[in-house]
Amino acid sequence: MKSLLLTLFLIASAAFAQNNAAPKAPPTDAQKSFEAMKTLAGTWEGKLTTTPPAPEVQDKIARVSLRVTSSGNAVMHEITIPGREDDPITMFYLDGDRLTLTHYCDAGNRPRMTGKLSADGKTLDFTFLDISGEMKYHMHHSVITAIDANHHTEDWTFMVGDQPVIAHFDLQRKN
Repeated sequence: MKSLLLTLFLIASAAFAQNNAAPKAPPTDAQKSFEAMKTLAGTWEGKLTTTPPAPEVQDKIARVSLRVTSSGNAVMHEITIPGREDDPITMFYLDGDRLTLTHYCDAGNRPRMTGKLSADGKTLDFTFLDISGEMKYHMHHSVITAIDANHHTEDWTFMVGDQPVIAHFDLQRKN
């Protein structure tokens, strides 16, 4: 009888504890933005255009790989363009209450940007925060827009001195 009472007491205590647990806080804007970024994980291919035109990459087919890594704490973004030796890497991660990216640039620097998700949940807009390394040539702005589950665009603004060069990627999911 004592064991039955003890069992009932333990079950009731567990149920009470679950009902009185603190409610989970709603996700922050940064967390929503990061979750949106994770939905793009996969391999993407599409045409690259630049403004002003950059003949070495204009109209080439680029491959973009996005991979959720570090137990879900980071998203790695890699761009491969045929004929180019470098593969720029960008890491997206939560830094406190903001979505942050660090771009490991072929210019030898590491600009950081912070991102915000649009009200409709389709566009991530990243603005320049700071840079480690030379600032003469650097990535300065990025906009990633989800068209649907299998199509997104990326616009990356690279500064050459005080002149912007915008690389536009129109990407289709390959897997």
